Amino acid sequence: MSKEKLQEENTLTHQELKDLLAEYDPEAGTRNLSGIANKIIILIAVSFSLFHIYTGMIGGLSSQLQRSIHLAFVLGLIFLLFPYTKKKIGETKIPILDIALALTGIFVGLYWLLFFDELVRRIGNPTTLDLTVGALAILLVLEGSRRVVGKPITIIVGVFLIYAILGPYFPSFLRHGGISYERLFSHMYFTTEGIFGTPLAVSATFIFLFVLFGAILDRTGVGEYFNDLALVIAGRASGGPAKVTIFSSALQGTISGSSVANVVTSGAFTIPLMKRLGYRKEFAGAVEATSSTGGQIMPPVMGAAAFLMAEFTGIPYWEIVKAAAIPAILYFVGVWIMTHYEAKRLGLRGLTKEELPSIKNVVARLYLLVPIVAIIYFLSSGLSPMRAALYGLFIAILVGFLQPGEKRLTIKGLIEALETGARAALGVAIACAAAGMIVGVIVLTGIGLKFANGLIDLAGGDIFITLLMTMVASLILGMGVPTTANYVITSTIAAPVLVELGFPLLAAHMFVFYFGILADITPPVALAAFAAAGIGKSDPLKTGFEATRLAIAAFIIPYVFVFSPQMLLIDTDWTGAAIIMIGSTIGMIGVGAGMIGYWVKPLHFLLRGILVVAGVLLVIPELTSSIIGAVLMAAIFIYQKYFQRGDHDSINKMSQGKQNVSGG
Repeated sequence: MSKEKLQEENTLTHQELKDLLAEYDPEAGTRNLSGIANKIIILIAVSFSLFHIYTGMIGGLSSQLQRSIHLAFVLGLIFLLFPYTKKKIGETKIPILDIALALTGIFVGLYWLLFFDELVRRIGNPTTLDLTVGALAILLVLEGSRRVVGKPITIIVGVFLIYAILGPYFPSFLRHGGISYERLFSHMYFTTEGIFGTPLAVSATFIFLFVLFGAILDRTGVGEYFNDLALVIAGRASGGPAKVTIFSSALQGTISGSSVANVVTSGAFTIPLMKRLGYRKEFAGAVEATSSTGGQIMPPVMGAAAFLMAEFTGIPYWEIVKAAAIPAILYFVGVWIMTHYEAKRLGLRGLTKEELPSIKNVVARLYLLVPIVAIIYFLSSGLSPMRAALYGLFIAILVGFLQPGEKRLTIKGLIEALETGARAALGVAIACAAAGMIVGVIVLTGIGLKFANGLIDLAGGDIFITLLMTMVASLILGMGVPTTANYVITSTIAAPVLVELGFPLLAAHMFVFYFGILADITPPVALAAFAAAGIGKSDPLKTGFEATRLAIAAFIIPYVFVFSPQMLLIDTDWTGAAIIMIGSTIGMIGVGAGMIGYWVKPLHFLLRGILVVAGVLLVIPELTSSIIGAVLMAAIFIYQKYFQRGDHDSINKMSQGKQNVSGG
C-alpha cells in the first residue's frame, strides 16, 4: 500500500482537521476574508515581514521604536483577522468595531514613533494623553491575547494587574503597598519593564525571523520531507509508524513553535496509520501528542523560549542550546523505547517496502536540510541569533527557488510565505507583550522573591517538597498557554524558588520550562493530547494520561539535572557528557521497559518496578547510583533471558491488565 493510499484512509477531512486545530489552538481561529479586505491583510502582513527583514539587515532600530512598530503591526492584524468569539470564526467580513480597534491598536503601537522626542523629554512626567494611551495599550494587549492565545494567559495577566493595584489587601507575604493607576499605566507602557519589555524585544528581533524562516521552509515542502525521511529511517522497524511520529516531531521541533499545530499537521497521517497497524487509539494519540510536545524542548528553537532564556539569564544563546541537547534527546529516546516495547509486547510489524517512500527520492531531496544545517552552523559559530536567522532565511529562499518540481518557490509563493510567517508570529508576539506585563508587575511589587520565600516556608525548607511544589506550580501556570508566554510566566514566578534554594540559574530555568511545557499533555488541560484524541477518535482524558506516562522521561530528567547539572554540560566536558548520555540512554531502556511491562519477555509487576528504579539510578549522572542501576538491570536481563519461566501469554495479559487499570 502506498503512502498516498495510507493518507486517503484518514477519517478526518481537511475541513475537520482545520476545525479541530481552531478548537484547540486559538491562533488558527481567524476570519475567512476575501476581496479588498484580504488584499489589505496581505499587504499589511507582507509589510510586517519585510520590515523585520530590513531591520535585521541594518541591525535593528532603537529598542523602543523597533518594539513599538512591531506592536503596531501585531495589534492591527489581530483585530482585523481574529473575531471576538469562536462562533464568528470563518466569517467573511470585518465588523466596524474591530476596524476601529485595529486602527486604535496601530495608533497605540506607533505612539512612541510619532512623539518620540517629546516622550523622551517628559519621562517620569506623563500627560493625560500619555496615560490614556498607556491604559488603552493594556486593554488592547489583553483583548488581543484573549482572541489569539486564549483566556488562560489573559486571566493570569489580569490577576497580576489586579494584584498590583490591590496589594495592601492581600494576606501575609503577598502584601505590598499598592500601585496607583497612573504609575501602573506609565510603567506598563513607558518603560522597558512592561509591554515593551524583554519578551516583546525578543519577539521583535530573533523570534519573528525564526518564525518567518519556518514559514519559508514549510513552503519548500520541508515538513512533508521530514515525514518521508522519518518513514525511510524508522518505518520498517517494529511498530514503525509510532517511531516515524517521534522522529518526525523531533525534526519539526526545529522550526515549529506549537505543540497543537504539530499534532494536527503530522497526526492526521500518523495516528490513523498507528491504529491500522494495531496500536490502541489512546496510545496512538498519546505518541503523537508526546512527540509533538517534545518538539518544544528540542534545540535550537525550543518553541522560541531559548531566545528568552538567553535574555533572562544572561547566558549566551548557544550555551543554552548545548545545555538543552542531552535532556531533549533523552526525552525522545524515552518515548522511542516505550513505543518499541509496546510494539514488541503486541507483536506489531513495521511498514512494508511498498508502504514507504522511495529511498532514492528521499536522498535526492537532502538539499532541503541545507538551511537548517546552515542556521545551526551560524549559531554555533558565534553569530547573533538575529543574523543567523536572517542568513538562514536567505538560504531557505535560495534553496526554494532552485529546487526542481512543483515545490519550487515562486514570487507568488514567496509572498504567500511572507504573509504566512507574519500571521504565525502574531500569537507569539501578543503573548510576549502580555507576559511583559507580568514581568512589570513583578518588578513593581517584588512578588517573585515573595512567592519564592513563601513556597519555601510552606514546604518547611525541605528541598524535595519545594521541587515538587514548584513542579505543580509550573504545570498549573503552563496550562493552555503557548510556549513563549509559558516560559515567561514560569521563569519569573517559579524559577526564583529554585535559585533561592541555591540551584544553578540555568538548571532552575530549565526545570520550570520543562514542566510548563508538559502542561500540554498533562490532564486536565492537555491541549496537545486532546487534539490528538480528536484525530484518533479516542477518549481525551485517557489519551492525556497515556501521554503523561509516555513522557515519563520529562518528569524524571528535570529532577536529575537540578541535582546533577553535569547533564546540562555545567562543570563537565564533552567526554563527561558522552558518558552521561550513554548511561542515561541505558537507564531510559530500563524505565521504558518497566513502564510498558516488556523487555526480553513480558515483565512481572514486581520486576517492572525494580527495572524503573534501576533505570532512574542509571539516568542520575553519579557513579554509585549508576553502578547499582547497571547491576539491577543486568540481573533482570539475565533472569529474563535464561531463567524466567511461565506462560508467555498469561504474563502478557497480566501486564496489559495492570496497564489498563492504571488508565494507560
